[in-house]
Amino acid sequence: MNSLIFSILLVVIGLLIGLFVAFVINSLRANLASKKAETLINQARKDIERLKRDAAIEQKEEAHKLKMDLDKEIREKKEEVKESESRLLQREASIDKRDELLQKREISLDEREEKLSERQLEIQNEKSKVDDIKKEQLDLLQKISGFSKDKARDLVMSQVKENMSKEIAEYIRETENEAKLTADKKAREFIVSSMQKYAADIASDQTITVVDLPNDEMKGRIIGREGRNIRTIEAITGVDLIIDDTPEAVVLSSFDPLRREIARVTLETLIKDGRIHPTRIEELYDKVCKDMKQKIIDYGQDTTFELGLTKFDPGLIEIIGKLYFRTSYGQNALQHSKEVAQLSGLLAGELGENITLAKRAGLLHDIGKAIDHEIEGSHVDIGVDIAKKYGEDEVVINAIASHHGDTQATSVISSIVAIADALSASRPGARNDSLENYIKRLSQLEEVGNNIDGVEKTFAVQAGRELRVIVKPDEVDDLEAHKIAREVKEKIESTMKYPGTIKITVVRETRAQEEAK
Repeated sequence: MNSLIFSILLVVIGLLIGLFVAFVINSLRANLASKKAETLINQARKDIERLKRDAAIEQKEEAHKLKMDLDKEIREKKEEVKESESRLLQREASIDKRDELLQKREISLDEREEKLSERQLEIQNEKSKVDDIKKEQLDLLQKISGFSKDKARDLVMSQVKENMSKEIAEYIRETENEAKLTADKKAREFIVSSMQKYAADIASDQTITVVDLPNDEMKGRIIGREGRNIRTIEAITGVDLIIDDTPEAVVLSSFDPLRREIARVTLETLIKDGRIHPTRIEELYDKVCKDMKQKIIDYGQDTTFELGLTKFDPGLIEIIGKLYFRTSYGQNALQHSKEVAQLSGLLAGELGENITLAKRAGLLHDIGKAIDHEIEGSHVDIGVDIAKKYGEDEVVINAIASHHGDTQATSVISSIVAIADALSASRPGARNDSLENYIKRLSQLEEVGNNIDGVEKTFAVQAGRELRVIVKPDEVDDLEAHKIAREVKEKIESTMKYPGTIKITVVRETRAQEEAK
């Protein structure tokens, strides 16, 4: 029991001793930490003071540097201002000198002007004195001779006329004889020379156009199911499509070159596109008709450029281009007009006339043929009206009016144009009377249908053996269409002469069309 208590006491005593030792050690550590912290604080304070001193020194140095730079810049600005002031002073001095010179010059000019005025006055006085002296001398001469001025002039002229009349008459007779001998020879030389200088190929238009196909299968696509494609093409273009055994080719037949060209372009575009059906045919036909107007203008511009002519109204340019699609006895009207213009220019050059005006008159002499199928009247009267509308020269108007001898030629250029027109038309093979008569008959045949109320357009096809009359569906019903067919038949029989028979087909088509958006 005593040993247990003793043991417990020893343990307690040991714990107390351990606690005391730990307390002593902690106290020593706290003292060391406080001393170390105080040392660090003192060191930090010293560093802060040192940094403050360094910063103050740097600020002073920077401020000194900025002050030095500012002083330098101020000095440079002052120098520039001084230089500007010196330049301004020099310029002001030069301006003052120039002003003095101008004042001196103005004074000298005023003095010179005064002297000139005085001199002019003196000259006028002298001139009046000379006129008075001449008048006095003339009056004195009239008194001495007993003749007035007019009477003396008449007497001298009568004597001169009497003495020279015989010589003048003899000279005129000799000149006339010489002119008669040389006139025909010179005229032939001028014409032959002009024809040699301008030797163009003969331009003759036909009534068919051949369109090449990529293969024979395309013929079937052009014909379409139950012939609907070919019927659509023929109906909207007014051109016959001839599809025969000719390999890889389709023939377009029409007497109207413009209609045939539109059909050719439309068909070639359809072949390239590959989509051939009635709706697509109508779309392309409308587009080609719009494009053809620009093509016509291009033909007119190319022609005027080739001839070296300028200052044409745009409307007149378009009418000139339309001549490309007109023919005269089988001869292309535009090519004929260009040829007449060239020959007229060459003949005018030989005779010393205005070459440009002669070319212009030659080009426009048949301008009425471009629209004579649209307006009533001869191509001469229509051409005169067109030339007046677009303000052409009187010489050009007279050349148009007189080139067929209907009106008296009032200028040499008018006669030249008539000669050139005859030369162009009389070249072997240039014209074909039978083709011209054929085209006139087809035009007359179409005109019969177009003059009936309710008819939209009429096409003569199959070389004039068939007349297709397209009526306006909103104005003409089915019964009226039959009446129109009979009316056209009766008019043709009563007004025209033609070989064989003519089939009249009246087409009335109604469509309902909407557009979904």
